[in-house]
Amino acid sequence: MTSRPLTGQRTTRQREAIAAVLAGTDDFLSAQQLHDELTSRGESIGLTTVYRNLQALADADQVDAIWDGTGETRYRHCSAGHHHHLVCRSCGAGVEVQATPVEKWAAAVAREHGYTDIA
Repeated sequence: MTSRPLTGQRTTRQREAIAAVLAGTDDFLSAQQLHDELTSRGESIGLTTVYRNLQALADADQVDAIWDGTGETRYRHCSAGHHHHLVCRSCGAGVEVQATPVEKWAAAVAREHGYTDIA
């Protein structure tokens, strides 16, 4: 994955390194896991820089970000188009699920329970 330049921002060596790690896995990774992997590859990068770049990539829809239920946000290379994820809470492995079937199911369950405007 090569990150697209963000509006008003230049692509940096650190952002490219983060994008390369994410492109090499199907798992959702925390900022700490990414930082650990980057430093093990010899990258000189601070944890704050990892967080800042992940936020910029997420804001630009270049990475998917999910909250894992423990207070941690995890990130993954973003595929094109609207989609959902199934994620293992133990190992972080994830699979993309096309949005239409999930949203049809959610709408049917919502109707069954009397909800009309779901998010």
